[in-house]
Amino acid sequence: MNELQKLMHYLRLDAEVEDFSTIQSNIEKDIVFKGTNLWILVFAIIIASVGLNMNSTAVIIGAMLISPLMGPINGIGYSMATYNFALLRKALKNFGFAVGASLVASTTYFIISPVSTAHSELLARTSPTIYDVMIALFGGLAGIVAMSSKQKGNVIPGVAIATALMPPLCTAGYGLATAQFQFFFGAFYLFTINMVFIALASLIVSRLLKFPITTIVDSNKKKNVNRIITAVISITLIPSIYFGYRLVQQEKFKEQSARFIKSISTFEGKYLLDYETKAPNREISLVFGGNLLSAADKLQLEERLSDFSLENTRLSIKQGFDTEDKERTEKERVRAEVYRLTAMLNTQKQINDSLRLRKETGRTLLAELKTIFPEINGCAFAETSGYSIENPQTVGLAMVSITSNSAISKTDRMKISNWISQRTGADSLKVFFDEIK
Repeated sequence: MNELQKLMHYLRLDAEVEDFSTIQSNIEKDIVFKGTNLWILVFAIIIASVGLNMNSTAVIIGAMLISPLMGPINGIGYSMATYNFALLRKALKNFGFAVGASLVASTTYFIISPVSTAHSELLARTSPTIYDVMIALFGGLAGIVAMSSKQKGNVIPGVAIATALMPPLCTAGYGLATAQFQFFFGAFYLFTINMVFIALASLIVSRLLKFPITTIVDSNKKKNVNRIITAVISITLIPSIYFGYRLVQQEKFKEQSARFIKSISTFEGKYLLDYETKAPNREISLVFGGNLLSAADKLQLEERLSDFSLENTRLSIKQGFDTEDKERTEKERVRAEVYRLTAMLNTQKQINDSLRLRKETGRTLLAELKTIFPEINGCAFAETSGYSIENPQTVGLAMVSITSNSAISKTDRMKISNWISQRTGADSLKVFFDEIK
């Protein structure tokens, strides 16, 4: 029991909670967007937009550290937890103004910017999933706990980076500026996820720490507020679960495709020149060089998909240099030649290894024979060609010479000859026995 009490003592939050009036004062101050806060927001938006435009992660992180967007979101969660509707209206008004100003600033920048390519940092903000919900929720929890504590430390900057409020807004502005509305809706949905679950985290901690309710609210109004909160969370959460499921399936498809492609890098004298996987559509495109692929080869490739759990995958196979992309022809020719030479080297290596092992056949046969026939003390093995007047065709012939300390019976000689024939796989075999006294 004492150990449990000690554990609960370490987990307590209320022991270090700041004075409630100080917390409310700080939240009310951070809600307002005018003067300094407004200009800082605009500057941060421009910096984040430049970072996304230039695909610079460091610049984007810097913009997230500068941004003051967390203030009104925490205010929304805190005001709903304490049923302070006047503060809620103020927080929503300032938050809406901040979002509008951010969209105007980012859209204006991307309209003016001569660079309109969607780099990876932009694309990363267009497909939110359940994992973004978890980041926003736990980031928001860390932020509001830090704000409520006397020992704030350096948590707030880290929360600003982790929850990433600025980049989605800038990406939404990019979508508006370039009329790519899939970018706008995807990025704005990610921003909505971050906002809702940071506010939810603020609400949860505010209620756990029992922040005082300073207004009189009847039970029906409380129920209505809770219903609205539940509805907003559900509407925001459900699509992210679906997108998260799709993300997991796509990552699984990419992993399985990589193993499949590795297994067919060389296939029946053909060389894989290029490939492309499209996880959302479950498609794999292959470009082969070398010998022509037959219908049976293509069927075999399609059947092999099931070995890697790639059922219901569309396989597109192109042959050699029939690809339409002429700019890649020379590159593919060089790559095909590299594959061909590599295959030749591997084949030659296998031949050399086989010849080297074949030379050691006499030693191997002696070691194995001596365990059964201790009197045998020597064995020589050689391969040659046999010729006959009756049969003009060349015949492969293996010759084995066995030496022993004592005579080997006729029956044992027959057994030894049959065993050597099976052991070496020789088509034609001559075995000579020599007794050394």
